[in-house]
Amino acid sequence: MSAVWCEAAWLPGRGVVDSVRAEVDGAGIVTSVRAGVPAAAADLHVAGVSFPAAANAHSHAFHRVLRGRTHNMGVGSFWPWREQMYKAAGALTPELYEEPAPAVFAEMVVTGWPSVAEFHYVHHLPDGTPYGSSTGGEHAMELALARAAVSARIRLTLLDTCYLAGGIGQPLSGEQARFGDPGVAAWLDRLQSLRTAVAAEFSPDQVTVAAALHSVRAVPAEALPVGARELPGDLPLHIHLSEQPAENEACVLATGLTPTGLLQRHGLVTPRLSAVHATHLTEADVAILGAGHATVVMCPTTEADLADGIGPAAALKDAGARVALGTDQHAVVDPWLEMRALEHGERLGSGQRGWFPPEALHQAASEAGSLCQGRRPPGLQPGRYCDLMAVDPASVRTVGSRRDQLALTATAGDVATVVVGGRLAARKGIHATLGDPARLLAAAIAKMDAAAEGA
Repeated sequence: MSAVWCEAAWLPGRGVVDSVRAEVDGAGIVTSVRAGVPAAAADLHVAGVSFPAAANAHSHAFHRVLRGRTHNMGVGSFWPWREQMYKAAGALTPELYEEPAPAVFAEMVVTGWPSVAEFHYVHHLPDGTPYGSSTGGEHAMELALARAAVSARIRLTLLDTCYLAGGIGQPLSGEQARFGDPGVAAWLDRLQSLRTAVAAEFSPDQVTVAAALHSVRAVPAEALPVGARELPGDLPLHIHLSEQPAENEACVLATGLTPTGLLQRHGLVTPRLSAVHATHLTEADVAILGAGHATVVMCPTTEADLADGIGPAAALKDAGARVALGTDQHAVVDPWLEMRALEHGERLGSGQRGWFPPEALHQAASEAGSLCQGRRPPGLQPGRYCDLMAVDPASVRTVGSRRDQLALTATAGDVATVVVGGRLAARKGIHATLGDPARLLAAAIAKMDAAAEGA
């Protein structure tokens, strides 16, 4: 048993209170919490104001190499950006991925995201051939990500993704070949094999495997009921949904239904579903997702960067859906900016303020994201992981803020301490075991660039 003492901490239903001490068991789970008590000599002391750590509900780790490189004139929408993403994906190998992935995961940890749902679809060799015994085994790429997560001390939910088509009614293109499987049954078999391999090597508190369908573009309609029927009922299931109007138009033309309507037809809109983006929804789509108590994972800084649009977050929440947050392509890795952008999107669209109060923003960033990952939530309550992010309330950005409104003023640059499982994970932007993520990222991006040029 160990303990963490926070100078101040946000507690559910109480707001920010002073001198909070939490006892933590060997699995990193809070067993008791008391406020207004002094620290013991052996406690981990956390200065500033502590909040439940953020839980990243949507990530593509290799996209980080594109940050600040896709803003040329003429690259005007998601679709040309996607071609640059394909080039980066084509350069990946399991050995190479073990350099950028720990660096990206370390960046997440130091900014306050010590858990992540990694939406992973780079499964095979570039020509689509599965990895074999001479290349690290069938799950070489997935196990490389798992090892990267362990080295970065991030809780990883690896979303093994079904990717069968290049578009509705279209075969996989050459650059998509390594994403695909021969069919939905082959994907289900590979998913089960991966779950077995990961469970044999990693603690479930560290690495777990869940499922994803890439999108209705990439998973034919006839495969959807197979996934609904064959996947274990308690397994989290994620999907990119209505990110682009073109996806909606193609789906309606082929099936007579919106992507959300198609998922509903096949029994996929349930509380285990996490619909990513959900930017371009009809009122009927919003009602379907709300009635199914699905989670909608919004990635506001990515959706802004790619000019995707502003999704109906408040309408979804009011309809009964949960709203979670993710970093997607990592144009920004900052839970505080994602929280703020969620509220700001509603303000820009409506001309009114106050759609997501600070407590709701923290709930979206932490508890809702953890549910997407199939994990217990973080925070200072018995039974939760002792995963915390503490911010400096007296920086140039936060000074003068009410402590319970720091979600509207703080940034990742104000995160002074990150705690994972009751242990120190980062201080002032430096990872406790890996050091400065910027140094790691510089080396990893240089290798990725060299590999891409040689591809």
